[in-house]
Amino acid sequence: MACSLAGGGDTDSTMFFLTRPTKHRSWMCCFLLAVYLTSPPVSAKLDSLREVTDGTWEEILTGEWMIEFYAPWCPACQQLQAAWKEFADWGEDMGVNIAKVDVTEQPGLSGRFIITSLPTIYHCKDGVFRKYQGARTKDDFLSFVDEQKWKAVEPISSWFGPSSVLMNSMSALFKLSMFIRRCHNYMTEQLGIPVWGSYIIFGLATLFSGLALGLLLVFIADFAFPSRRISSSDYYQKKQTMEQARLIQRQEDEHEADGEEDDDEDDEEEDEDEVWRRRRRGSPEGRPEPKGHGFTDEALRKRVVGNREEEDGEDS
Repeated sequence: MACSLAGGGDTDSTMFFLTRPTKHRSWMCCFLLAVYLTSPPVSAKLDSLREVTDGTWEEILTGEWMIEFYAPWCPACQQLQAAWKEFADWGEDMGVNIAKVDVTEQPGLSGRFIITSLPTIYHCKDGVFRKYQGARTKDDFLSFVDEQKWKAVEPISSWFGPSSVLMNSMSALFKLSMFIRRCHNYMTEQLGIPVWGSYIIFGLATLFSGLALGLLLVFIADFAFPSRRISSSDYYQKKQTMEQARLIQRQEDEHEADGEEDDDEDDEEEDEDEVWRRRRRGSPEGRPEPKGHGFTDEALRKRVVGNREEEDGEDS
């Protein structure tokens, strides 16, 4: 009995030490389960709002997207962030990709979409872009996508689409301007160069780069469209041959003109001789001319020649 009591006492003490850790362990499991269930899905929220960069912007050309262009220093953008994140949580359920673009970090996209005000929101459906102009609340965003209100908005022209040649040029220009700005800030803030010194450096760089580009264009033009002097080895020989042919043709023309003048003079002499013979023979009827006129042969000849010269002077 004592043994049994002793044994019973040992059993009670053993059950006390066994049940205490078990109860403590169960309370810990319940606490961890409650924390897990009540903790917000942070990873899902981070993945629901995507970020578009200059290197990944072509992804928005497929599927349906809602894209916000913002800047961290913009007060209106800061007010919109809460509603935009709530809207992004619904994106996966609606089959829409919700994204944002920081224009201070992605100047190429700022130029590609011609962002002139912040925040700016675009809707994209299979590469067709439309600018959102409605109210900026979560419910308005959901209604715009769910009820397909974007169909009533006129899409952007293909000339000004982000994938056009014009917008590619604008993107490159904005990237260049941002690069120049960063270089200017580096020289003035890090190197201690005065502002006017930075302007002089950029002016000289622009001048020399323009000269180099012009020289390159001249070389390309000469290579693509070579001049006649360079492309033809016998250019001077051909030129001399053409000049000789032109000179010979001119001499032939002058010779023909001289021949025509000689023929005219011969015709005039023949006409004078014919008149003279007629005078000697007499009148057209064959009768001799009256002697009362008293003209000698020499005087008659001079008279005929003088009349001929007067007629030529009147004609000229």
